[in-house]
Amino acid sequence: MLRFADVPPAARALGFAGLLPFFWGVLTMWVQPLETLTLDAVGPRFIGPYVLLNYGTIILAFMSGVLWGFAASAQGWARVAGLALSVVPALWAFFFVTGGPGPAAIALIAGFLGVLLIDIFLWQARLTPPWWLALRIPLTTVVCLCLAVPALAP
Repeated sequence: MLRFADVPPAARALGFAGLLPFFWGVLTMWVQPLETLTLDAVGPRFIGPYVLLNYGTIILAFMSGVLWGFAASAQGWARVAGLALSVVPALWAFFFVTGGPGPAAIALIAGFLGVLLIDIFLWQARLTPPWWLALRIPLTTVVCLCLAVPALAP
């Protein structure tokens, strides 16, 4: 049974800290004074869809490395399958996160959902910590909800 309470506190805290740029991107899309303040203080890379898409691409590639680490400890078919699957998120980001904010956000959502499927595969193969999915499911949910904002924006 997956229980969020079983996730080590450090993993929980760092995982949710990693959501801050996603929240920031959404806030700067919804709160005009915050967008203006950020634009004046640090420039356009840190507002709205720009921060969401750039950071989302970075995290999707980062997840490839995390998955590679899990797969590398496997043996036989699970290692081959896990290693092959672990490179897919980074390649997905490279090839498909293109175009305007809407299509790029949709591609990132698909990428993060794909990572969750790979997480499930590696978790079922017992290559991840037992608490892994209890952390990954809420993180992926929040990331996809944040990316839905530019994906659905007119």
